[in-house]
Amino acid sequence: MSKKHPIISVTGSSGAGTSTIKHTFDQIFRREGVTAVGIEGDAFHRYNRADMKAELQRRYDDGDFGFSHFSYDANELGELERVFRDYGETGKGKTRHYVHDEDEAEKYGVPPGNFTEWADFEDGSDLLFYEGLHGAVVNDEVNLAELADMKIGIVPVINLEWIQKIHRDKASRGYTTEAVTDTILRRMHAYVHCICPQFTETDINFQRVPVVDTSNPFVARWIPTADESLVVIRFKNPRGIDFPYLTSMIQNSWMSRANSIVVPGGKMDLAMQLIFTPMIERLVRDARRN
Repeated sequence: MSKKHPIISVTGSSGAGTSTIKHTFDQIFRREGVTAVGIEGDAFHRYNRADMKAELQRRYDDGDFGFSHFSYDANELGELERVFRDYGETGKGKTRHYVHDEDEAEKYGVPPGNFTEWADFEDGSDLLFYEGLHGAVVNDEVNLAELADMKIGIVPVINLEWIQKIHRDKASRGYTTEAVTDTILRRMHAYVHCICPQFTETDINFQRVPVVDTSNPFVARWIPTADESLVVIRFKNPRGIDFPYLTSMIQNSWMSRANSIVVPGGKMDLAMQLIFTPMIERLVRDARRN
């Protein structure tokens, strides 16, 4: 952690909605006059698309059927830890972009499935904002959780997460349901051992729960809407959280436990605005004093 150069880390698995949450934070940063430098978890994958395909085949041939982008060793977590530490100490660091599609290829001048070159952060930022798969990892080699000042988990219930991933990958990446299902199955071991443990490290978790039938996510014709969902918000340390204020400001919300509040799915953005705005103000105010 760093009082002078704070780090916000948003962690969730593929299809969980972390990219959507980034837009909410961008709104807060813009409104509050906060200059944030952003890094994406995909930038710290170890392999480009072609090399990952070859590595998957090699692992299959060796009898390893659980290797995926969720796996620790498919990512440069040591490099990510170095970026967190360098930023916390100096306000400086480097990142790159993983180019997903033709639109990004045109923007960055790099073919899809490849990385841009590493580049320095712009000077003068107030905080670092991470969004990706591994922002709160604690294992024998790295401890990212201790370096982040605010850790947020985005965790839809598992069937909803799968529905979101299936629909996204079919629509934007041209995959079949069968191909996405194979990916989900391959990732299950790492999901259990690499992704889920991070949500005990996060300070606040947002878990979207559909109130419609999602019993077979592999044949679901559409993604449950926000109005067909509830969001459970869990605070690791509820001290200082004004629950009466939140429940009064968010219609039809209630406390389900001493550290948890439930809000209508359509009010998730409002809840984030109410919860994170004062937290970000405090982080930046303390940083500017140091």
